[in-house]
Amino acid sequence: MATYSCGLFLAAFSVACSSPATPEGADAANNNSASADSSATGAAANSPLQVVAEFREPQIVGVAVLPDGRTFGDFPRWDDNPVAPVAEIGTDGSVKPYPDATWCMWNETTRNEPQKHWICPQSVHADKTGMLWVLDPASPGLKATVPGGPKLVKIDPATNKVVQNISFPENVAPRKSYLNDVRVDTQNSYAYITESGEGSLVVVDLKAGKARRVLTKHTSMLGDTTLNIKADGHEMIDATGKRARFNADGIALSQDLQYLYWKPLTSYKLYRIKTEALRNPALTDAQLAQQIEDLGKVPACDGMEIDAANNLYLTAFEDHSIKRRTPNGKITTVVQDTRLQWPDTFAFTADGTMYVTASAIHKTPTWNKGVGKQDQPYWIFKMALPK
Repeated sequence: MATYSCGLFLAAFSVACSSPATPEGADAANNNSASADSSATGAAANSPLQVVAEFREPQIVGVAVLPDGRTFGDFPRWDDNPVAPVAEIGTDGSVKPYPDATWCMWNETTRNEPQKHWICPQSVHADKTGMLWVLDPASPGLKATVPGGPKLVKIDPATNKVVQNISFPENVAPRKSYLNDVRVDTQNSYAYITESGEGSLVVVDLKAGKARRVLTKHTSMLGDTTLNIKADGHEMIDATGKRARFNADGIALSQDLQYLYWKPLTSYKLYRIKTEALRNPALTDAQLAQQIEDLGKVPACDGMEIDAANNLYLTAFEDHSIKRRTPNGKITTVVQDTRLQWPDTFAFTADGTMYVTASAIHKTPTWNKGVGKQDQPYWIFKMALPK
């Protein structure tokens, strides 16, 4: 899942957060879903993508779907100050703050309780037992973490209550870090997180509630600034003239839980390592590095996920597509559709349905000389996984 957006928000954040334009607990006007008719615009002929929901603002990034079909999204505090940064999304496209309005509130009056509020949630993930996890890097506007704010939160959807809240100290989530995406191994009670600010992995012992940061700034964690990464045919260059460099981002667990896959976003390389090695705190970074496998070239992508047959799916934003890499390394295009404006994050369900968000990150002001060029809704799509 990506972590990049406009700098205009930074200066406005202190004002915007203390003076939200919409009442807490209400569906924000800028969070309204657009009409379904507009979703057909730009659809590829015979596209298998079906619109689940669409939003004009704020920007959706992550999606999670429970076994009973309940759908959740997250809207990080980058350029906007969403009333529902984590939300349950209704079948009619409505947005409800989750788990409640208090958790979704962040302003000057709540800063003394950074562990009880969503600050800048980046990822929502449903594990195999049906629990919902929210990863909050706590870095509004992507500027720096709020002290005491970075956390991984487990919610029981049956009660809509937080059942575990793991706070990450600064030696795990430094001020310049950005916790990006998470996968949960319920069998061994571990979670694995990509950290894209400095480039690292975070390994979380869920039973102990403790975390370690590993492989910080290792080559496999860092984006490649020599690449001409493009979206919509335009190179990603910020207002200062710097090429986009996005570090460790996409993450996936093999079905047997034996391997963790990841890649930097601005890179054409895919890596994996045995999870057994990551769970061994006695191993040094140098020893872990020796166990990293370079799996060769893949498209630049944001999100990743693995299906029941261990095929790896990638959200290939450079050509508006979703790719599939088989276990033997063969890469094919699953779907290509111009509505996939920066396909971002996946959620797979047990019945073989793939959900994916389109977050249009390349159209945000950061990559357009300070002028936002979002000309379509942000979307959640779904389709059947190919056989």
